Amino acid sequence: MLKSKTRWIVRESNNELVKKLEKELNITPLVASLLINRGIDTVESAQYFLYGKEQFHDPYLLKGMDLAVKRIRAAIDNREPILIYGDYDADGVSSTSVLMITLMELGANVHFYIPNRFTEGYGPNEPAFRHAAETGIKLIITVDTGISALHEAKVAKELGVDLIITDHHEPGPELPEAIAIIHPKLPDSIYPFRELAGVGVAFKLAHALYGVIPEHLFEIAVIGTVADLVSLKDENRLLVKKGLEKLKVTQNIGLKAILKLAGVNSQAITEETIGFTLAPRINAVGRLENADLAVQLLLTNDPYEAQSLAEEMDALNKQRQSIVNSMTAEAIEEVEKNFPIDSNSVLIIGKEGWNAGVVGIVASRLVEKYYRPTIVLSFDREKGIAKGSARSIAGFDLFQNLSACRDILPHFGGHPMAAGMTLNLEDVSLLRTRLNTLATEQLTEEDFIAVTSLDHEIKLDEINLPTLEELNLLAPFGMDNPKPKVLISDVQISSIRKIGSEQNHLKVMVNNDSSSLDGIGFGLGTLVDQISPAANISLIGELAVNEWNNIRKPQIFIHDIAVDSWQLFDHRGVKRVRSMEGTIPKENRKFIIFNREQLDKADPALKDEIMYIQDVEEAKSFNSHSANIVLMDLPPSKEILIHLFKGKKPARIYAYFQKENSDFFSTIPTRDHFKWFYALLTKKGPIDLGRYGDVIAKKRGWSQETITFMSQVFSELEFVTINKGFITLNKQAHKRDLTDSHTYQTKQAQFALERDLLFSSFQELKNWFDEVIEEPVITEEAIK
Repeated sequence: MLKSKTRWIVRESNNELVKKLEKELNITPLVASLLINRGIDTVESAQYFLYGKEQFHDPYLLKGMDLAVKRIRAAIDNREPILIYGDYDADGVSSTSVLMITLMELGANVHFYIPNRFTEGYGPNEPAFRHAAETGIKLIITVDTGISALHEAKVAKELGVDLIITDHHEPGPELPEAIAIIHPKLPDSIYPFRELAGVGVAFKLAHALYGVIPEHLFEIAVIGTVADLVSLKDENRLLVKKGLEKLKVTQNIGLKAILKLAGVNSQAITEETIGFTLAPRINAVGRLENADLAVQLLLTNDPYEAQSLAEEMDALNKQRQSIVNSMTAEAIEEVEKNFPIDSNSVLIIGKEGWNAGVVGIVASRLVEKYYRPTIVLSFDREKGIAKGSARSIAGFDLFQNLSACRDILPHFGGHPMAAGMTLNLEDVSLLRTRLNTLATEQLTEEDFIAVTSLDHEIKLDEINLPTLEELNLLAPFGMDNPKPKVLISDVQISSIRKIGSEQNHLKVMVNNDSSSLDGIGFGLGTLVDQISPAANISLIGELAVNEWNNIRKPQIFIHDIAVDSWQLFDHRGVKRVRSMEGTIPKENRKFIIFNREQLDKADPALKDEIMYIQDVEEAKSFNSHSANIVLMDLPPSKEILIHLFKGKKPARIYAYFQKENSDFFSTIPTRDHFKWFYALLTKKGPIDLGRYGDVIAKKRGWSQETITFMSQVFSELEFVTINKGFITLNKQAHKRDLTDSHTYQTKQAQFALERDLLFSSFQELKNWFDEVIEEPVITEEAIK
């Protein structure tokens, strides 16, 4: 067996709806079921999702838009200084850039300000507002932030600075006082789509200010929309589709510089280019230094400045990767040592000196490893505060649960699955206690087992190029429209091997009677040692088209592999068990030894895992169910091995069957050999075996051992007597069969044992074990 890393749950689709969409839209069953699983279950909604209508919602449906536009236009007309107050992540940077470009093009006297993550923290702050007022700012417009800035809004009012808030984070029970709050999730909002990113809200304000859709801003708006992991449905989907098209032909000097430096082929740009190339570099700037650099990249018209800024961002991203790896290792050590998961439903860890800019990434990695809601904090003992980020799991709403702890969280904000916060160091322990209590009330044991939701179970013969090309109609992929993950069940392995310079990736080809499929598993190289070549495997992953040397064929990017049945690993002939020990799972592992000589030579380091089984009764009582069994040496009989596994379900069997000396390749006399030897004794009379035994053996092409063996059998059957090396025929002997001899029986049994267990083919040995394992155990209760 090989257990999957997570629980696999295949979504069920309504077959009638699948057939209806398949027929009406002329699409494959796979795409039809994917649409239905995304809640797109009518012909009209499916047609809109796949082929779309080029239509954005009216920006004036957002409450407060008319007031915001009126105040901004007045500021432009009066040349009042305007400040765009942004955030330091990719959504905040792109939001700031969108509004800066808009207002500059409309002739405004506009500047931007992004707080420093380390010295100021998240969101508006009083010193920044006071400084803005001192420099003559009359209007502050927040982007991707501000919905929780109750105090700062009051400060702005006292300073005589007008405030417009544009945000998309969860509104609290009390809203800041401002000229206008443009937010799709306000309680009384009538806007048709609530899931805009911060840059989406900024884009809607730009749309209202221009009076037409600002298509030249698509290429920037797409960055924050993808990076902030908002729902890619409705308006966001249209924004991303349009943005990716624009990004492929962008004339933005900064974007061209960073894409070139990252080695991106512009025509191959997808949402993953943003998620894995652009967004990490933009985020790295705000995580390690000041996000102004990223905004300047998007605004610059100077190619030399763009090149310099892009190189600086790239270097910061590499530095960020190194810091994250180091902090993650320290965080794991902290969890294992001080906050074990068996007593912590929510992990809250922190350390002085941890970079506050990357704690969110570390939290994500801990969630991936431990599958617990996690908060990672950076401690500042001098100021007595802790700043951090949180990531959650399904079933535990971070924003709601942190809201229940408002009294000890002077600053926090976020979403159900992610949040940021600042609190006093002395309250960290209290926060840990409260959140663990809340998690205990809300989460079940099963909630702590990671789930992988799968869109469809597909057969190999259903996977072809036309089907995969049709899948692209669902793109762009993201939140609420994830890249389809499929399950392929119970397929045979044609080949499997490790690849990569560090042998840490996996390449496999699977097949059934008529179809085959290549698969790549990045980071799954260790699984090669956990899969027997004869096993049937099930795998999950994302289907794709592999193009190489102008040849296009389907493949799957593997996320996980499972083997449902027991597995046989054939290590017969391997002399050093220690060389293979690392490939054998330690969980429920037992090394079985049958012979005292082998036990005496066993590795002392394995003493707690060794079972010495001497007879059938001990074999019967041993529980091999779900165990990883290592058969170190050859048992004295098949019977012991049969009772070791009969009717039981081991996870794996590792067959070594070590034996010092084998009789298998020595001559096993046939009945004709015995007849010839008997005839020789009849003709020649008593024979001195010590003198002539070797001569007789050589004449017949036998070994001396063969002569000794036949003589011993004849002696046991009382056909001969052996005295001082002379063998003499007993003329009064009764007729008996060779099988009446214990020596003959032992030799035949040993030969059969080695033939079937030691020198059989892999498949013959597997078949033998299958018959034993699958044989039911007849109990007394069953007989009654």
